Amino acid sequence: MANQIADFFHSKPRDEGIAGVAEHINKFWEPRMRRQLFEMLDGGSEGFNELVVAASAKIKRPKTPEQSDMSIGYTGRGTAQAESAAPQK
Repeated sequence: MANQIADFFHSKPRDEGIAGVAEHINKFWEPRMRRQLFEMLDGGSEGFNELVVAASAKIKRPKTPEQSDMSIGYTGRGTAQAESAAPQK
């Protein structure tokens, strides 16, 4: 899908195309889709349109699910575990 977006922007000057790809993905892709894109790009850029690769520096990299949980204070521990981890008096 990212390559299809890049195909559209190839008719623009390169800098405008890079900005267009990044803007489109940032506006319209949910974090889960962007996370999957970065997982694929982190595994290697072969198969990706060069505008996608260049635009990746401007695409908002979403937090991992674990980072999202930590940012709201969720540690994944249940009440019993949290209580057992509390300091004993």
